[in-house]
Amino acid sequence: MAETITGQCYCGAVSLAADGPPEVVSYCHCDDCRRVTGAPVAAFAAFATDALHVTPALGAPISANPGVNRWFCHQCGSPLAATFDYLPGQVYVPLGLLDQADILPPKLHSHADKCLPWLQIKDDLPREHGSARDSLRPKPAGKV
Repeated sequence: MAETITGQCYCGAVSLAADGPPEVVSYCHCDDCRRVTGAPVAAFAAFATDALHVTPALGAPISANPGVNRWFCHQCGSPLAATFDYLPGQVYVPLGLLDQADILPPKLHSHADKCLPWLQIKDDLPREHGSARDSLRPKPAGKV
């Protein structure tokens, strides 16, 4: 896997670089993520907060829901990142922004109970109801 994960927004005004691979990659079927991405399902890569570098800096977030902060490109509106109070120390980046998305397959479905009934993703990944917060948190060193 690439040592540095890179990406950019739609217009290229914002670039992203992460020191190493994401801690987790997940689909999310919740209403909030569908609305913010405009897609029937979202996919995100979670990085340690201090591992993600954004140029120019993210600035002030938008918070439409308590405990959720989201950042967008000020020029093209692309969603850039999100943090969730219940997942401290992580920042979530839409998978479609990343240059290495082809080698970063999701490992689980979050909010699978909210999946649109006509959307059929055929895989054997775990399907968590609700936030999947326990599966999304990084495992302590030495734990499997």
